[in-house]
Amino acid sequence: MYSLASVRPYNNAIRRTIMSLSYPLRVQAIRSRGQTPRLYVSFPLALATAIGLEPGDEVQWELLDRGELHLVRLTTPPPAAKSKAKK
Repeated sequence: MYSLASVRPYNNAIRRTIMSLSYPLRVQAIRSRGQTPRLYVSFPLALATAIGLEPGDEVQWELLDRGELHLVRLTTPPPAAKSKAKK
Protein backbone atom coordinates (compact mmCIF):
# COMPACT_ATOMS: atom_id res chain seq x y z
CA MET A 1 0.00 0.00 0.00
CA TYR A 2 1.33 3.42 -0.95
CA SER A 3 -0.06 6.57 0.53
CA LEU A 4 0.54 10.24 -0.04
CA ALA A 5 0.60 10.99 3.67
CA SER A 6 2.06 9.22 6.64
CA VAL A 7 -0.20 6.65 8.32
CA ARG A 8 1.24 7.19 11.77
CA PRO A 9 -1.23 8.55 14.35
CA TYR A 10 0.56 11.88 14.85
CA ASN A 11 -0.80 15.36 14.50
CA ASN A 12 -0.35 17.19 11.18
CA ALA A 13 2.70 19.23 12.26
CA ILE A 14 4.67 16.12 13.19
CA ARG A 15 3.41 14.24 10.12
CA ARG A 16 4.76 16.97 7.81
CA THR A 17 8.17 16.63 9.46
CA ILE A 18 8.22 12.85 8.95
CA MET A 19 7.12 13.07 5.31
CA SER A 20 9.98 14.99 3.73
CA LEU A 21 8.70 15.05 0.14
CA SER A 22 5.98 17.46 -0.90
CA TYR A 23 4.32 17.73 -4.31
CA PRO A 24 1.86 20.63 -4.46
CA LEU A 25 -0.81 20.08 -7.11
CA ARG A 26 -3.80 21.89 -8.49
CA VAL A 27 -7.10 20.17 -9.17
CA GLN A 28 -8.14 20.77 -12.76
CA ALA A 29 -11.68 20.80 -14.15
CA ILE A 30 -12.41 19.42 -17.61
CA ARG A 31 -15.66 20.70 -19.07
CA SER A 32 -17.14 18.95 -22.11
CA ARG A 33 -20.30 20.15 -23.84
CA GLY A 34 -23.44 18.63 -22.40
CA GLN A 35 -21.59 16.83 -19.61
CA THR A 36 -20.94 17.62 -15.99
CA PRO A 37 -17.40 18.85 -15.24
CA ARG A 38 -14.84 16.22 -14.25
CA LEU A 39 -12.01 16.90 -11.83
CA TYR A 40 -8.47 15.70 -12.51
CA VAL A 41 -5.31 15.50 -10.43
CA SER A 42 -2.05 14.81 -12.23
CA PHE A 43 0.44 12.50 -10.56
CA PRO A 44 4.01 13.91 -10.40
CA LEU A 45 6.41 11.85 -12.50
CA ALA A 46 9.13 11.97 -9.82
CA LEU A 47 6.77 10.48 -7.26
CA ALA A 48 5.48 7.84 -9.69
CA THR A 49 9.05 6.81 -10.49
CA ALA A 50 9.98 6.66 -6.80
CA ILE A 51 7.22 4.14 -6.04
CA GLY A 52 7.32 2.32 -9.38
CA LEU A 53 3.86 3.45 -10.49
CA GLU A 54 3.19 2.60 -14.14
CA PRO A 55 0.46 3.62 -16.58
CA GLY A 56 -2.45 1.21 -16.22
CA ASP A 57 -1.79 0.41 -12.53
CA GLU A 58 -5.01 0.21 -10.54
CA VAL A 59 -5.31 2.57 -7.58
CA GLN A 60 -8.12 3.88 -5.43
CA TRP A 61 -8.59 6.86 -3.16
CA GLU A 62 -9.12 6.31 0.56
CA LEU A 63 -10.86 9.24 2.25
CA LEU A 64 -9.61 9.73 5.81
CA ASP A 65 -11.25 13.07 6.48
CA ARG A 66 -12.08 16.25 4.54
CA GLY A 67 -8.44 17.28 4.45
CA GLU A 68 -6.64 14.00 3.82
CA LEU A 69 -6.78 11.41 1.04
CA HIS A 70 -4.59 8.34 0.64
CA LEU A 71 -3.88 6.80 -2.72
CA VAL A 72 -3.90 3.02 -2.32
CA ARG A 73 -2.44 0.64 -4.87
CA LEU A 74 -4.65 -2.42 -5.41
CA THR A 75 -1.72 -4.66 -6.39
CA THR A 76 1.87 -3.99 -5.42
CA PRO A 77 4.59 -5.21 -7.82
CA PRO A 78 7.79 -6.76 -6.47
CA PRO A 79 10.75 -4.40 -5.89
CA ALA A 80 12.66 -3.42 -9.03
CA ALA A 81 16.10 -4.26 -7.55
CA LYS A 82 17.30 -7.70 -8.64
CA SER A 83 20.07 -8.13 -6.06
CA LYS A 84 21.44 -6.48 -2.96
CA ALA A 85 24.13 -3.81 -3.26
CA LYS A 86 27.69 -5.02 -2.72
CA LYS A 87 29.78 -3.49 0.03
